[in-house]
Amino acid sequence: MRVHPDCFPCFFRQAVIAFRLSKKDESRFEAVIKGIMPELQKADLSKSPAHATTFMHRRIREILEADPFKKIKSDYNRLAMEVCDSLSGVLQSSPDPLFTAARLAIAGNIIDFGIFTSIDIDATVEKALGGPIACDDYDAFRKAVDKSAGILYLVDNAGEIAFDRTLIEVLKKMGKDVTVAVKGSPVLNDATIEDARETGITEICRVVDNGSDCIGTILDMTSAGFREIYENAELVISKGQGNFETLMDEKKNIFFLLQSKCEVVSRELGLPVKSMLLKRAENGE
Repeated sequence: MRVHPDCFPCFFRQAVIAFRLSKKDESRFEAVIKGIMPELQKADLSKSPAHATTFMHRRIREILEADPFKKIKSDYNRLAMEVCDSLSGVLQSSPDPLFTAARLAIAGNIIDFGIFTSIDIDATVEKALGGPIACDDYDAFRKAVDKSAGILYLVDNAGEIAFDRTLIEVLKKMGKDVTVAVKGSPVLNDATIEDARETGITEICRVVDNGSDCIGTILDMTSAGFREIYENAELVISKGQGNFETLMDEKKNIFFLLQSKCEVVSRELGLPVKSMLLKRAENGE
């Protein structure tokens, strides 16, 4: 997937959201907007949007001298944990806990402050549990899970990872050895080791960082240790749009759990915006 002309308004919108969340004086806004222009000018448009925005957000953090998403990430970790706790009965009564937990994980992918500034989590959960999955490879997903002893789980956003924890707990009950990968350092609202601790994921499985501050998973910009874990993984569960953008052409046993949140990705998929997907990689082994 490559950068599309329609990506550029979104790039600037992300910069505005980051600035607003930083609570910095309005005088810093000009520095942010002018500061990201050189990054966008030299962006390789043949690569994914995640490549371009990675460098843009590095520059934003430098200008603001802070991680503008730090507080809202922690706030939504707490909120999402409360929502997930309230759904424990739904999971316990499910005839297929893996199916239900996968839907909840997809529901959690709506928590994305890089794209949305307000989020109705309850409505999204209701839709995920009762509505159609536009691309539903669950049968293949179930078979892949059953066959795999070890699973690498690539998380996406803070807040959302509380829903990931629900799916991880189901996988653990199925006897799977789950390794969760978080970002090596802050970028946007993506989950880091701090978010994994806040949501209790570090208490239930191994958590590693990928050594990168890139949006999505840009493999050649991750650590050698992470790449070894990735290459050896029998099954990869990949959450979110950024990971989809950067891994969609990988020849690997990957299943993508996400909601298509923008026109560009939705057109790539041939689906309406806000479609829910449980999709096997086209080139999957």
